[in-house]
Amino acid sequence: MKKILAMVMAMAMVLSLAACGGGDKSSASAGSAASAGSAGSAASASTADAAEFKVGAIYINSKNDTAGYTFAHHNGITTAMKELGMDPATQLVIVDEVPEDKEQVLAAIDTLVGEGANIIFGISFGYIDAMAEAAEEYTDVVFSHATGYMSNDTNFNNYFGRAYQARYLAGIAAGLKSLETGNNNIGYVAAYGTEYAETCSGINGFALGVQSVNPDAKVYVKKLGAWGDEVNESAFAKELIDSYNCGVISQHCDSAQPQIAAQDAGVFGCGYNSDMTPDAPNAHLTAAIWNWNVYYHTAIEAAMNCGDASNFVTAMGGGAYYGGLKEGFVDVSPLNEATVAAGTQDAIDQVKELIISGDWDVFTGVKLHITVADGAATVEKADEALVDNTGAEIVAAGGPSVEDGVITGSMNYYVEGVAEA
Repeated sequence: MKKILAMVMAMAMVLSLAACGGGDKSSASAGSAASAGSAGSAASASTADAAEFKVGAIYINSKNDTAGYTFAHHNGITTAMKELGMDPATQLVIVDEVPEDKEQVLAAIDTLVGEGANIIFGISFGYIDAMAEAAEEYTDVVFSHATGYMSNDTNFNNYFGRAYQARYLAGIAAGLKSLETGNNNIGYVAAYGTEYAETCSGINGFALGVQSVNPDAKVYVKKLGAWGDEVNESAFAKELIDSYNCGVISQHCDSAQPQIAAQDAGVFGCGYNSDMTPDAPNAHLTAAIWNWNVYYHTAIEAAMNCGDASNFVTAMGGGAYYGGLKEGFVDVSPLNEATVAAGTQDAIDQVKELIISGDWDVFTGVKLHITVADGAATVEKADEALVDNTGAEIVAAGGPSVEDGVITGSMNYYVEGVAEA
């Protein structure tokens, strides 16, 4: 009965679902999907389709956030919709502040289906089971889940990106600042640590970036045990500064509180998700950021053009989207010239080019050594084993990258130079 009522409401709104796309759910095809959804390709979605299509979104925090994770997703969705000639004011339906509780997520999905959503985005990892279940119930609606790993062959996919690449670049900025200040201790406020590959790979990528310029640096991780907790995000940053003498604070958590705490203490920081310089102009160096509109543009356009929700996964080239610097999906925010050390931009630019060209990536048996003189950076490669913080070898010297499946699903160790606080 619930499904029938929702479908009746959707039909009453005279909505049409046109065009999706897919493939084998086990294959990630970020490159092809990204190229299909670049900004400015709105012409491929007809005016009629765009005018009738509705997007649904489930947010972990408030849609009115001005920085952080939910803000970045919301900005990405609305930007993509505008690129496609859609009006977010009338065609975007949101249920926000939804905790990672399956029944509450299912209720939010029912609401969005009832409002006529043709595609539903769920942005938090803990929404995964509810999204998978709902995709089986509402087969004529597309479901797309962020940061997860589940998909089917028809109307349900997952999406994430190579955040570790952007983390490495932010680590360069942090490492150069640590050299400038003479303080080798760097703090990291993390939602989780080795429990999730998402957080673990980000911490490791950042630490390796730091070490590329300051091999004596140590990264201390303080775990929240939650994706967002503004009170403890601030408190843990202060603890890292006061108890561990950390001169730079990085983060994997939702708000700008760690950056504000860094500014209040007179130290520096690297944010996450969005540019946090406006929140802490005297402390923030740069942030590892997501250009979520790259994916949202691709997914919405595919959903409008696939003819049937059951074709969505095929239209997307597979059940998993995994883009990086090359696709413009991740990056670092503009450097805060008031705080960064000399040569930071040059060093980041050179490393970014190595990654985009495919000449090098972070989790390989090749390490970068970066030096800066007179504001100019020199980047050199060296075959060196990637080892964890117990001394165990992960990748032999000169060896290929850790596999994507490990980076996204099973990385559960810290690299050398990382310790929990």
